[in-house]
Amino acid sequence: MKLGSLKEGERDGALVVVSRDLRTAVRVPEVASTMQAVLDNWDNLAPKLNEVSKALNSGEVNGSFAVDFNEFHSPLPRAYQWADGSAYLNHVELVRKARGAEMPKEFEMDPLMYQGGSDSFLPPRSDILLGSESWGIDFEAEVAAVTGDVKQGDSPEAAGKQIRLLMLVNDVSLRLLIPKELSKGFGFFQSKPASSFSPVAVTPDELGDKWKSGTIHLPLRSELNGEFFGQPNAGVDMNFSLPELVSHAAKTRDLCAGSIVGTGTVSNRDRSVGSSCIMEVRMIEKIETGEFKTPFMQFGDRVKIDMLDESGNSIFGAIDQKVVQAN
Repeated sequence: MKLGSLKEGERDGALVVVSRDLRTAVRVPEVASTMQAVLDNWDNLAPKLNEVSKALNSGEVNGSFAVDFNEFHSPLPRAYQWADGSAYLNHVELVRKARGAEMPKEFEMDPLMYQGGSDSFLPPRSDILLGSESWGIDFEAEVAAVTGDVKQGDSPEAAGKQIRLLMLVNDVSLRLLIPKELSKGFGFFQSKPASSFSPVAVTPDELGDKWKSGTIHLPLRSELNGEFFGQPNAGVDMNFSLPELVSHAAKTRDLCAGSIVGTGTVSNRDRSVGSSCIMEVRMIEKIETGEFKTPFMQFGDRVKIDMLDESGNSIFGAIDQKVVQAN
């Protein structure tokens, strides 16, 4: 089942069911008006939406319309929780190595995670409005899970059963603001503006055998200004699965339905597949040549993030955004 939110109604958008081929969609006000309403009552409402999905995919539903992802918001335009991990330690190791620091052994057993702003997300086809190029504008291509209710102390196995939906992420980072913030010893804030998510969120069963061991075993492709940037496989070199990340987030608190937990930048040790953010490329340049060569994003630059199935079809719809100077 594939679900999305149109930029209609109140702040939380209007729920739609989207066809498997991403070509058509249908509003479902008789079932639920918003994505959050479905997540709050998943066991009762998901089966009804699944029946709509089956009818839509077989061409037997009334009221369907052609999909235009410019009209879609992120599946959850705002959420109660957005926690982003760092599941791919190759990425962490490169960043630390470039500045001559060793990666602490505990990072291999205890994932990094920060709590991001979730009061508003960007639509997947909207401009990224920022005040200055001097902030070091970067994209980060990731995968995220949307959960049901997760209890404090839930094991990865229990947490995994509460993964309702999967999405792609562009976790925008302002790299040149990060060092000063971290030096205060209190984490990210200004250096992490609003993130955006793929137009469509999908249930794990839509991925078939590509969803296993708590992760998606497919390449995550990024393009910068229309040129290939990277396609590391989200199922390779992942040190912590999504159920493990959700369990980590719930160690000392309950997570309510509609919480979003991200994997962090997808990164493979095989450098031939490219990277999922500019910072990683710069770190490799620094390690290999002693200097940074690739610039961060400038106003007018465009990033596209997508994941294709084995037949070359988009699964989630692409995130496609341009960086624009804010007034």
